[in-house]
Amino acid sequence: MKLSNYFLPTLKENPVDAKIVSHQLMIRAGMVRQSATGIYSWLPLGLKVLRKVENIIRNEMDKAGALEISMPTIQGADLWKESGRYDSYGKEMLRIKDRHNRDIIYGPTHEEVITDIFRKNVTSYKDLPKNFYQINLKFRDEIRPRFGIMRAREFTMKDGYSFDIDEASARKTYDLMFETYFNIFSKMGLDVIAVKADNGAIGGDMSHEFHILTKTGESEIFYDKRLEDFIKDKDIQSIKKIYSAADEMHNPDNCPIEQDQIASKRGIEVAHIFNFGTKYTKSMNGSVMPKEGNEKIFPNMGSYGIGVSRVVAAAIESSHDDKGIIWPEALAPFDVYLINVKTGDETCDKFCEEIYEKLTAQGKDVLYDDRKVSLGQKFSTADLIGIPTQMIVGPKLAADRKLEIKNRRNNDKKEISINSII
Repeated sequence: MKLSNYFLPTLKENPVDAKIVSHQLMIRAGMVRQSATGIYSWLPLGLKVLRKVENIIRNEMDKAGALEISMPTIQGADLWKESGRYDSYGKEMLRIKDRHNRDIIYGPTHEEVITDIFRKNVTSYKDLPKNFYQINLKFRDEIRPRFGIMRAREFTMKDGYSFDIDEASARKTYDLMFETYFNIFSKMGLDVIAVKADNGAIGGDMSHEFHILTKTGESEIFYDKRLEDFIKDKDIQSIKKIYSAADEMHNPDNCPIEQDQIASKRGIEVAHIFNFGTKYTKSMNGSVMPKEGNEKIFPNMGSYGIGVSRVVAAAIESSHDDKGIIWPEALAPFDVYLINVKTGDETCDKFCEEIYEKLTAQGKDVLYDDRKVSLGQKFSTADLIGIPTQMIVGPKLAADRKLEIKNRRNNDKKEISINSII
């Protein structure tokens, strides 16, 4: 894509209402624009990153055998009344009426809808287990939406729901999703820690939050120092057993390990997996016939969520400098940012076009800065939007059929010939 034909409305200064780094940089880099309080439009650059997050999630969920579906954002209130949550959910749920004066809602979550789909279409133990997921918009009417995408009212979420014949089978599904979530964030190039979370009235140990580590994280995480080694070795069973807790769950006076063995870091919660047993299948009569006998079985349900749009903001919080964003390669909106040092110079233009066409033909996603603006502006834009690899071509280098490559993460530079990159 040539930048002269692209839509990238960047800003030099931080917006006055943007208080955290991810909000500031997403606005300045032309990724998003606010449409209403807590509601954002995703512009081309931001949408490319969002789609990369979605695709990594989709690929790993598919590998795990989960089935993608799409459920409506607008839901009938009757299902929520049936489950007993319509009156208890709180003001975060947007309640509206249609032209026939029927109660409808803008879905904050989809437990009722998926349980309704299940009960109408699955009738036998032979059809279990089942694991469904979607990547869709949600709306929660936050009383004080803030921090840009981090705590918006409308957001993109991956939510998954599993149905198992009993708790033993549900635990196997839970363990599979636990491992899948580590695979997801590893493929994104993001460091995460899983911490035990409160499972409320359901109880049990099948509830974990996943936090992206960053110095500016909203939660403090306490964990056994051995946890980082287990994560590095992808020892999933040890990760599940070892002590870890977010600040609200950590009690230093009642901690099962010695204080000198405790490490702490800050993180941003981006995912939560938990089991809620038969809460919805029983309240909504989502039963199946057993292998033997006539007594119906209410399947055990699990829930697996990832704040997709929140991941984008959290990735920026964890990886940036004073010049702008530094994307992990897996999430970068483009593979290469190609800078023409002297647009209008025949040698430069011709050589840049050759590089652009050859890289594009090889499947590389290149953003070619062919604008007739100052070189300083081109460098500032390149650093601001954070594409990992910058390729810089000036008249002298072009004459020798060479270019300079800059690594955005460590600012290392080297000159190479076009043959080396092609």
